[in-house]
Amino acid sequence: MSKFNVPDMSCGHCKAAIEKAVGAADGDAVLNFDLEARTVEVTSRLGDAELTKILEKEGYPSTIAA
Repeated sequence: MSKFNVPDMSCGHCKAAIEKAVGAADGDAVLNFDLEARTVEVTSRLGDAELTKILEKEGYPSTIAA
């Protein structure tokens, strides 16, 4: 599992866009969102670098959360 800080994520539309983008790359990925904290936990076969690229390409630059 990887956890990302996504400062520009604030609503259901953001959540849906991220789910769609990650799901297109890994249909088995499981995402858990905390919109208030602006974080997303991703369980996926994809690595952190690839997930970061997907989020950035979708318009949601992110950093790996501690």
